[in-house]
Amino acid sequence: MSFYIGREASKIWKRFCAEVVTEINLLAENWKYILGGLICQYIHGLAARGVHYIHRPGPILQDVGFFLLPELGQERAYISETVFTFIFLSFVLWTFSPFIVKSKKIYTVLIWCRVLAFLVACQFLRIITFYSTQLPGPNYHCREGSKLATLPRPDNVLKAFLIVPRGVLYGCGDLIFSSHMIFSLVFVRTYNKYGTQKFVKQCAWLIVVIQSLLIIASRKHYTVDVVVAWYTVNLVVFFIDKKLPELPDRSNGATILLPLTNNKTKEENHKLLNGNSGDSADWRPRTQINGKIMEEGNVVHVEAVINGA
Repeated sequence: MSFYIGREASKIWKRFCAEVVTEINLLAENWKYILGGLICQYIHGLAARGVHYIHRPGPILQDVGFFLLPELGQERAYISETVFTFIFLSFVLWTFSPFIVKSKKIYTVLIWCRVLAFLVACQFLRIITFYSTQLPGPNYHCREGSKLATLPRPDNVLKAFLIVPRGVLYGCGDLIFSSHMIFSLVFVRTYNKYGTQKFVKQCAWLIVVIQSLLIIASRKHYTVDVVVAWYTVNLVVFFIDKKLPELPDRSNGATILLPLTNNKTKEENHKLLNGNSGDSADWRPRTQINGKIMEEGNVVHVEAVINGA
């Protein structure tokens, strides 16, 4: 039993190392897109913080969703954040699954290049939208009488460019359209295209619908913020996905960018990256002589039958 566990652990380690080599090569070629996407996430955060400075609390607008869905209250407002965290972490874990699992379909670096492209495009539209018109926030900390409804002017330049987690959770003014829905819909649509489990895809769409209702019930957004996110994000992802080059499908055995120096290493890494063991016994050449199998590097007795001797 211990021998079997040790052998499987060795296979997993080899598979992990081979995947690391592949992803490093991909990152070396695509680091500009990853870095650009992360910088745009920071810019989006600054924009959301900037609109908080000019937010003015006021009466909550009339909203159909508020009329139909009962208010969860401040003590249960964490429910929608919990659902969003589950979606976010589940997707991140899935994108890094090629480092562990045998059956692979995606490359981690390439899938994140694609996801960041979708996010940046949607967030660019979102910034334009919520700076065009500032609505009074329906969230509890954004209402009249709350000290957090409007941010005080920053004392220095450093504070103006500093984003703190508390500011992300207690922002006001960045309403149309929902940032939570942008991330959730981009993640679910990406898994819907590149994921392999049909049941998980169906559950993912159901969870996003539930999250939409929870956001409204928590009074974190108006119904229009969620509705606009649904059709805007789907349209943006649809059109950008048509423009981007398609990702190589690993399920058919394709591998790319392996820094190899000989045929043996190439074949071993090919098997490791596509779910095979990569054990040396799998690639060792064999020759058949008079019905006996002779392996390279081993001495095998062969009976020679000489007719007429």
